[in-house]
Amino acid sequence: MQACSESQHPQDRLAPFAIPSAADPVLRDFLHRSSDLLCRWIGSADRSSPVPVMRPLPDVAPGAEGASVESLLSDLQQVMDGAYQPSHPGALAHLDPPPLTASIAAELVCAGLNNNLLAEELSPGLTGLEHDLCRWFCHRIGLPIGSGGVLASGGTLSNLMALVAARAALGSTQRDPVLLCSQDAHVSINKAARVMGLAEDALQTLPVAPDGGLCLEALTERLTTLQAQRRPCLAVVATAGTTVRGAIDPLSDLATLCRDAGVWLHVDAAIGGVFALSTSHASLMRGMEEANSITLNPQKLLGITKASSLLLLRDRTHLRQAFATGLPYMQQPTGMDHGGEIGLQGTRPAEILKLWLGLRQLGEAGIEATLSGALQRRAAFAALLDPEKLTLLSGDLHLLAFQAKQGGIDAAARWSEETRQMLLSKGYMLSRPFYGDRFCLKAVFGNPHTTAQHLSDLSDRLNGSLA
Repeated sequence: MQACSESQHPQDRLAPFAIPSAADPVLRDFLHRSSDLLCRWIGSADRSSPVPVMRPLPDVAPGAEGASVESLLSDLQQVMDGAYQPSHPGALAHLDPPPLTASIAAELVCAGLNNNLLAEELSPGLTGLEHDLCRWFCHRIGLPIGSGGVLASGGTLSNLMALVAARAALGSTQRDPVLLCSQDAHVSINKAARVMGLAEDALQTLPVAPDGGLCLEALTERLTTLQAQRRPCLAVVATAGTTVRGAIDPLSDLATLCRDAGVWLHVDAAIGGVFALSTSHASLMRGMEEANSITLNPQKLLGITKASSLLLLRDRTHLRQAFATGLPYMQQPTGMDHGGEIGLQGTRPAEILKLWLGLRQLGEAGIEATLSGALQRRAAFAALLDPEKLTLLSGDLHLLAFQAKQGGIDAAARWSEETRQMLLSKGYMLSRPFYGDRFCLKAVFGNPHTTAQHLSDLSDRLNGSLA
């Protein structure tokens, strides 16, 4: 059965597929109106709350006939009304900043292009763009010639692919390998070990130093023990920005230790890696350039719309070694690998577009301002908190976790929950992670809409929550 022609299709309904012979006026109007809804939603952020009042959702099942334009717009508005609002100045709970405006537009264009990074012939220009931008990141970080990378739908997948590449490099003859990381490493490392089918005791976590970074002495001792047991180490995972404290493992020392031991070093820099792009703050990531693989997530601070994660490798050929199976149903690529041959994902969208356009929009000055602003807000807020009442648990990045100084575990649980709810009622959303043996509160300062007045008001309320 043929689809309706333009003349046959009802004017109050979108054609199922945009006509290929002219700009579709109904589609154009629908995109304008849906974009207007989005702009109004973002533009009213500070008059609402970061977390909406939950309302009934629209029907999930399609109707007997296709929905009209008006019905589709109404459904969109209903979903938007129930969405988390990252543009609210008080949205400080997580690593989810407001979206970069150029990245929003690029996401729309990406959907319209509907290219597929599986193969070069399905995304000829965008395959090249991903290849070139990954090399640019490698160059800026300081990785050598021959490095490269691939985009992935989130840091969990980037970390998994890095460890699969590490295992492929280790070789199939090495049995029962061990994976080492700090006790504060991201939960995705645990998930990767399970997905990879490693032994139950394969993932071994090590203590952290008082600053939150991996304890070097503990790692040295564990590597010596593994060598005595003749048990191979698949990789050491360093973290450049832990989830609760924003702590950075001692990357340079870890790089030296791993190089001397002949062990793959993966740096999970999903949170902190973008600081390597800063002229003022690149020293925070010193030593990361010595890693075998790096996870880096521009979505967590630069405002690139989700998902935006890169896996960068010191030697790009490890990606083919780990993931290439051949694509006999595709034309051979012309000078670059097919996207589906250098990662776990086959079909995937051109997430490179929103990253590239977002970076182009920011420029070097905008990148610097975004990164510096986040650190400045964190430092300003920390200085406002009463050190007699609150203990700060923070590393060097734009995250700040804190606990009440007085009271035991039960008191900490009550205070953190009651205070979180009180703050939410005043328009401030903080998170309530469990760290060590008790709950704490955490603020993340990647939101550029958070002003000095907001920080002052928030700190006053926190200081006042404790007698």
